[in-house]
This record gives sequence, structure tokens and C-alpha cells, in this order.
Amino acid sequence: MAWVPLSRVRTHRTHGEVIGLRAVRDHMALRPLPETPYVVTQRHLRPVGKDCLVAFAGNLYSVPARQVRPRQLVEVRATKSQVMLHATIADTDGSTLLAAHPRAVGKGVRVVDEKHWDGLPDGKNRRVTTGDIVPQPRHEAPLGEEAGPLQALLTRAAAVSIQVGRRPLSVYDELTGTRPFTTAPTKKESS
Repeated sequence: MAWVPLSRVRTHRTHGEVIGLRAVRDHMALRPLPETPYVVTQRHLRPVGKDCLVAFAGNLYSVPARQVRPRQLVEVRATKSQVMLHATIADTDGSTLLAAHPRAVGKGVRVVDEKHWDGLPDGKNRRVTTGDIVPQPRHEAPLGEEAGPLQALLTRAAAVSIQVGRRPLSVYDELTGTRPFTTAPTKKESS
């Protein structure tokens, strides 16, 4: 085996490296795997539903209602055993983690933490708000009998003070050469 030391110092013609140095690097890469497993994580962006559920891989996972809004994008980081939901922007602590759930087995499974739904309307008595914020009236005194929502909007706008000229629609018919539809027969026009 006198040829082994000679071949290890030669440069390989395909990859252009010294064969002995390449062999040392390959042997280092082929050592036994480390004790800690290599965790593969899938990362996806998904929107939050109105019910604070995020769809991923055919299943639904809950996020806290008070930390997200409907249609907000969240990042799903999924491993073989766990699904973690992260906000795309960090909060004041610098944390992005919204929720962590065990990964569902199968399709069509809802993985929900009931505490996440605190802050959502419960639907009893046809309520659609949580009741946390009480709506305040816009005006202290009523505007009058004829005042409706449109009039209230117009009176608040600066456009109310602009005077607009008024003309009958027949003026515009004469300008454009069109007539309104009538039931009376019209004279035949000669071409």
C-alpha cells in the first residue's frame, strides 16, 4: 500500500482539491449525529379568522382574541409535534409568541384554548360586541325633526357652506341633445 500516501497528496482532477484534505473533511461530516435531535420547522403566514382561529394543514388553531384582529397575518411555525403561532410584529416586551398548541392528528380538527376566546362576542341575545366599550352619542342635543344621519354628516362637513346652482334637468337634455322618455309619440325625424 505504498501508493496511498502518494494519492492523498495529489490534486483531484474533478473537484480540484487535495484528496487527503477532502477525505479529512468528509470523515468529519460523517461522524455520528449529535444527541439532540435536529428539529425541522415549517414556517407559513396565515390570516386570522373572525373567530380567532388560524387554518393550517387542514386544522384550526386558536389565538388570543385580545392580541389579534380579523384578517391579521400571523406566522405559523410547525414542528412534527407542535404548532406555534407568532405575531409578525413584536409587542412591547419583544415577544412574538401568541399561542402554542400540540399538532393535531388528521384533518378537520379544532385545537382551541377556551381562554383565547375571552373578548369575543358570545352571540347571546344577538349581541355582536363584547360590551367593553360603550358607544357614546355623537350629539348632546337632537338636530331637529328633519335631521337624519345624512343631514348630520352634511352639517359637520365644510362643503355645506358652498352654494351650488340649481337648474332643471331639461337644460341638460337640451345641451346633450337627448330627450326624456315619454309615452307620447314623437315626430319622425328626417335623416
